[in-house]
Amino acid sequence: MSKQVKQLDRVIIRFAGDSGDGMQLTGDRFTQQSAVFGNDLVTLPNFPAEIRAPQGTLPGVSSFQVHLADHDVLTPGDAPDVLVAMNPAALKANLADLPKGATIIVDTHDFTARNLAKAGYDTNPLDLLGDAGDPLGEYAVHPVDLTGMTVGAVKEFGLSRKDAARAKNMFALGLLSWMYGRPTDPTVTFLEKRFAKVADIRDANIAAFKAGWNFGETTESFAVSYEIKPAPMAPGVYRNITGNLALAYGLVAGGVRSGLPVFLGSYPITPASDILHELSKHKSFGVTTFQAEDEIAGIGAAIGASFGGSLGVTTTSGPGIALKSEAIGLAVMTELPLVVVDVQRGGPSTGLPTKTEQADLLQAMFGRNGEAPVPIVAPQSPGDCFDAAIEAVRIAVTYRTPVMLLSDGYLANGSEPWRIPEVDDLPTIDPDFAKPLAEGETFHPYARDPETLARPWAPPGVAGLEHRIGGLEKADITGNISYDPANHDFMVRTRQAKVDRIAESLPPLEVDDPSGQARVLVLGWGSTYGPIGAGVRRVRKAGYHVAQVHLRHLNPFPKDLGEILKRYDKVLVPEMNLGQLSLLVRGTYLVDAIGYNQVNGMPIKAADLAEAIGGLVADAEGIEVDLTDTPAEEALQ
Repeated sequence: MSKQVKQLDRVIIRFAGDSGDGMQLTGDRFTQQSAVFGNDLVTLPNFPAEIRAPQGTLPGVSSFQVHLADHDVLTPGDAPDVLVAMNPAALKANLADLPKGATIIVDTHDFTARNLAKAGYDTNPLDLLGDAGDPLGEYAVHPVDLTGMTVGAVKEFGLSRKDAARAKNMFALGLLSWMYGRPTDPTVTFLEKRFAKVADIRDANIAAFKAGWNFGETTESFAVSYEIKPAPMAPGVYRNITGNLALAYGLVAGGVRSGLPVFLGSYPITPASDILHELSKHKSFGVTTFQAEDEIAGIGAAIGASFGGSLGVTTTSGPGIALKSEAIGLAVMTELPLVVVDVQRGGPSTGLPTKTEQADLLQAMFGRNGEAPVPIVAPQSPGDCFDAAIEAVRIAVTYRTPVMLLSDGYLANGSEPWRIPEVDDLPTIDPDFAKPLAEGETFHPYARDPETLARPWAPPGVAGLEHRIGGLEKADITGNISYDPANHDFMVRTRQAKVDRIAESLPPLEVDDPSGQARVLVLGWGSTYGPIGAGVRRVRKAGYHVAQVHLRHLNPFPKDLGEILKRYDKVLVPEMNLGQLSLLVRGTYLVDAIGYNQVNGMPIKAADLAEAIGGLVADAEGIEVDLTDTPAEEALQ
């Protein structure tokens, strides 16, 4: 039968189901298909912290949202256009996020009395479709027996009903692949490799995937399919990449470009563990990974590796940073290169292990005893984690200091297309080890480079470069243990001056102020880049002026930040915390920074942020600001 094909410029799709329904795999495969097709995209995986939350309950719902378009997009989208709900809990947990008119594809199989009760439904909402009191009346609902059709499609492979039903996520993927014209060959190839050792499971998943596609092609329930053309992109080779994978690649590249072997001392913790998993695969690049017995052992080993002449790295999340704080102070005192990766998550304590937050900035700045300054670098997108990692390596090696790299759960698990760089285009990093001395010369382990204030890096085993190491205060030049008050004051100020000196090597900030008439500046850091950019676009599309600056370097601040802040009447600082960058900006520049703060474990919504920006523009310019005529989704991107 001939079906209508409708052109779209973008769509936001959310797959949602029980933790065991394979929604992360389904979303990831749909994303990979879209990346192969050439769409721009941003993803948002969202899953429970429990290994296996109670089946069929709201806490057990796992979802994966992907925003794909024929143009540049910055966020995974505020509200899904399409929801695929595999059970009642998935429907109920996500319904409030849907705009009117959204499409809902729901698996009717699991809408049993027991599952409805678990999800908190008194009656089956599917039984009320079309009635006067239809709770789903504002949406385009497609009840489909995904599970039943999957079991029928894979019957020939002799699987138990339970095993057969597990392929329903592939049936759903096949249906959505038909609806949005996704290429199917990459997923078939993926399934052939993933289940190569279990032929029946492999063939059943492929059969379910194809059955879903054929169902879309033949059923009268879906009369329209959609086409979203590839997005224009700069020439190059692209791949879809998550933040954790990009960060791991950046650490490998940092080792290659510095000529240093990389040593990772790490203890597994959500959401940073993927970096350990990935780096363990790259022994061929001189990477050594050590899964330590605890957080303290991990960083202790990394500091030891740096002392021995390797690039020491440790990865963790907020609770692990708290445990590592004394050892970070040791790295400050010994003035050795060290990259400390903090993939931030909701806190305090165990908090929200699988949700995102930006609340470790002040811990990174001040979370150590004594005056222990540490440079801080933050990536702005999943792909940017690669460049931020290289920058962290550059600072650590060049200035002989531990560096904090603040990613977060949203960046770590989210993904976007990433242009693979040419190796020769990456910066060269010179470790500049101390050279053996001529006969009669004396080694001075705390003499300093006049430009960077870095001390010599002298690995053990080089005759004549023997020196003391450890956490006790060192005497200037000689490195001997010193309790002299004047020396301690001098060394504290010198270590701070060394971190401050990093600002000399930073490029000027990019100020996005196309009209030059803006009186409001939106200042951000880290993963708020996407929501800020989308919110700013909406305000500008409505005809108003607003500027944007995004910080990669949070300690030290770039040299020109103070001058930039003075140009604007109002400064808005959106953060996924209660105002940590706002506090630093206020204290450093005496600017009345206004916070836009959210700590609900989810990324900031661009539409809400746009309203806040519009309110500030109205105050600053004494005008009425109305964003209601600006189409929300189109203008956000």
